[in-house]
Amino acid sequence: MIRLAGGVPVEVLADETQGYLVTVDQLEAAVTSRTKALLFCSPSNPTGAVYPREQVEAIGRWADERGLWVVTDEIYEHLTYDGAEAPSMPVVVPSLQDRCVIVNGVAKTYAMTGWRVGWLVGPADVVKAATNLQSHATSNVGNVSQRAALAALEGDLSAVEEMKVAFDRRRRTIVQLLNEISGVVCPEPKGAFYVYPSVKGLLGREVAGTTAATSAELAELILEKAEVAVVPGEAFGSPGYLRLSYALGDDDLVEGITRLQKLFA
Repeated sequence: MIRLAGGVPVEVLADETQGYLVTVDQLEAAVTSRTKALLFCSPSNPTGAVYPREQVEAIGRWADERGLWVVTDEIYEHLTYDGAEAPSMPVVVPSLQDRCVIVNGVAKTYAMTGWRVGWLVGPADVVKAATNLQSHATSNVGNVSQRAALAALEGDLSAVEEMKVAFDRRRRTIVQLLNEISGVVCPEPKGAFYVYPSVKGLLGREVAGTTAATSAELAELILEKAEVAVVPGEAFGSPGYLRLSYALGDDDLVEGITRLQKLFA
């Protein structure tokens, strides 16, 4: 999307040793006089990392001092575990509010992916410009979808809390099972419903007569040999990792990871 808009994306990567949390020092090393905006996502897709309040504040103050805009993706805001919280950057750093756009939707928290309803919150002139652009792209969101989204937002979060209990159980299960595979290092995510294990220890290893040199090749091998679908790190700009979702039934999750265990035994 950034490239389509004429921008140049600059990826700032944090690995498993950092808990997938980018630091202000890393951002400072990547910024240039041409930098316009920071895209921030917490809880994160694909890693499941959740930035603690003090780090959100530090990054927000850095962006504010730099005069940068921030686009903050908060669609997983309610899906956090182990007491983690996902504070909104413009709330933590109020001085940033005039240069911040919040993106959210009903797909994740409310399990309403197919309804295709999202929104943004930001300065009035930015929202008006975005509305003008969107009106020529998709015309409008279906009325039925809008009513469904209103029902979700105006209701309580009891159903979400029930869903979080199931997600939390599956989160612990998938992390445990993945870490039992030699060559896999899987940090425990604090949010969303993904794990992002490092599989660098599996690359170059012969498996079922085949050797994968990259995580993209490894994902293809897993699909072919174990019939399990994973997303390689190449899709997110960080080769050497796989993204797996635990937004599925407990039995299916165990079956899938058990197939990987057998494949790499």
